[in-house]
Amino acid sequence: MRLRTIVTSGMGLLLAGLLAVLPPLPSASFSLIAQEKSGSGSGRGGAGPGSAAPVSYYKDIRPILQQHCNGCHQPAKPMGGYLTTSYADLFKAGEREKVGIVPGRPDQSYLVEQIRIHPNGKAEMPKGRDPLSPAQIDKIVTWIAQGAKDDTPPAARTDVIDADHPPKYNSPPVITAVAYSPDGQFLAVSGYHEVLLYDAETLELRARLIGISERIQSLAFSPQGDKLAAVGGAPGRFGEVQVWDYRKGKLLLSAPFTYDTLYGVSWSPDGRMIAFGCADNTVRAIDALTGKQVLQMGTHTDWVLGTVFSQDGQHLVSVSRDMSMRLTEVATQRFIDSVTSITPGALKGGLMAVDRRPWPKTIPVRFWGRTLQVPRPPRYQKVPPDTPGVPPKLYDEVVAAGSDGTPRLYKIHREQKREIGDDANKIRDYQPMPGRISAVAFHPEGLLFAAASSLDGTGEVRIYDVRQSVKKIVCEKVSGPAYTVAWHPSGQRLASAGFDGIVWIHDANTGKLLRQFTVLPGSPPPSNPGTPNTPR
Repeated sequence: MRLRTIVTSGMGLLLAGLLAVLPPLPSASFSLIAQEKSGSGSGRGGAGPGSAAPVSYYKDIRPILQQHCNGCHQPAKPMGGYLTTSYADLFKAGEREKVGIVPGRPDQSYLVEQIRIHPNGKAEMPKGRDPLSPAQIDKIVTWIAQGAKDDTPPAARTDVIDADHPPKYNSPPVITAVAYSPDGQFLAVSGYHEVLLYDAETLELRARLIGISERIQSLAFSPQGDKLAAVGGAPGRFGEVQVWDYRKGKLLLSAPFTYDTLYGVSWSPDGRMIAFGCADNTVRAIDALTGKQVLQMGTHTDWVLGTVFSQDGQHLVSVSRDMSMRLTEVATQRFIDSVTSITPGALKGGLMAVDRRPWPKTIPVRFWGRTLQVPRPPRYQKVPPDTPGVPPKLYDEVVAAGSDGTPRLYKIHREQKREIGDDANKIRDYQPMPGRISAVAFHPEGLLFAAASSLDGTGEVRIYDVRQSVKKIVCEKVSGPAYTVAWHPSGQRLASAGFDGIVWIHDANTGKLLRQFTVLPGSPPPSNPGTPNTPR
C-alpha cells in the first residue's frame, strides 16, 4: 500500500511538472475533445468505447415527443410546418427552412436550438409551457449525437394516420362515446384515431376529425355549441385532450396529460374550462383556450372515469373506480367532501358515470286563468348545523352509476351533519340494470335520465323517471353491450351505441327503435331497423 502511494504521488508530481512547462491548449481544442467524446464532432452515429450509453428513440425519445411536442406538431395541427409524430418527419425542415435533426450534429439541429433553456430559464419550445427538463434535453442531444437512429421494433411500426391517410376499418369499432351538438344538427361518434361527425337527421357522415389518440373515450360539445372536446389517448403511453372547431374540421387544441388514457370529459357552464378524469387517480381541469392546467385533485384511490361541473361552475364532481363520488372546489383545487357514503363497505362497486340534473329556466304560474312562464328562482342548499355561518351553495343533483348496475340520485352539497355510517346525500336508488352501467345522461328538461349497461355480451338502454325508483322504458332491439348514451336537444330522441359498432336511435317516449347505422366509413347510407348496413 505504501509503495502504491509513493508511485501514485510521484506520477502526480511528474504530470504537474509537465503541465507547468507545456503551453496551454486553446479553448477550441477542449470543444473538439468534448464533441469527439459525445460523437457530435463526426458525421457518424453510434456509441464508441467510453461514450455515453446508447439512447433509444422508441423508449427514450418518442415518449418525450408524445408528452411535450405532438400536441402542436401533428398532421391536424402542424405548427411551424414541423411534425414530431413520426420518425421520418423529425429530419425535415419547417417553415423557417431549418432542418430539425442532423444525425451526429446536435449543434446543427434546429430542434435542439428550440428546446435549449435560455439564461432566463425559458425555452422557445414547448411553446407557452415549461421547458423540458435538463435530463430530457440531454437525452435528445445525446441521441442525435449518436446518429439519431430508429430502433422502433417491427411489431410497433404502424401506418401513418392523418387526414390524407384516414383510418381503415376491417370491422366496426367499439363505440365508447356519442354526443349531440346543442343545436341538434350533428351527432358525434367515437372511432379509431378519430371522431366521426354525422348529420343528426340524415345520419350521413359529414366529417372525420382525425387526431393522434388511438382511443377516444369521451365526447362533449361546449355549452355555446361552437366546439367539441374529446379525451382519450394511447393506453400506457399518453392521454390527450382535443378541442375541435368541428364545423371547420380544425383542431384548436391538443393537450397531452399523464401516461395513460383520459376519461369523462365535461365543460364548465361558461365554456372556459374542461375537466376530465385520469388513470393516475387524479381529476384535472384545463383552460379551454390555452390547455394550461388549472385544477388537479388527487384524493381518489383508483381511476377517475367521470366528471361534471356544478351549475355555477364553482364545484367539480368526480366519480372513480374507488367506489366514491367526490366534490372539489374549483377556485382553490381543494377537496371538499365525499358526496357518497364514507362508511367502509357501504359502497358496492366502482362508479363509472355521472351527470348533473338540469333545471328548467322557467316555471309555469297560473295568473287570471292563464298559464305564464316566469323565471325560476334559484334554489339553495340548507346549510348543515355543523357549519353555521357558511354561505349556502346553489342546490344541485347528480345521478351516478357503475359496476353494481344501480343508478342513484344524489345532492352534491350536504344539508345535514355528517355521521359515520350515513349516506345522507343520497336521494333515491333506482331499479338495477343487468350488468355494469357505463353511461348516464339527463333529459334536457331534467325529469328523465337514460342509462346504458352491458353483461355477458348483451346490453340494455333504459329511460328512468327521476321522481320514481322503477324504470320507465326499456329501449328495444339493443343488439349488444351498450357503453354510451346521449339525448337529442329536443328530448324526443335518444342515441346509444357500444361494442358492436352500431348506433341506435330510439323514440324517447316509447323506446321504439327508429333507425340504426353501423359506424364503418365507406358503407352505404343508414338503414331502417329491418335492413342492416352492408359494408362496401
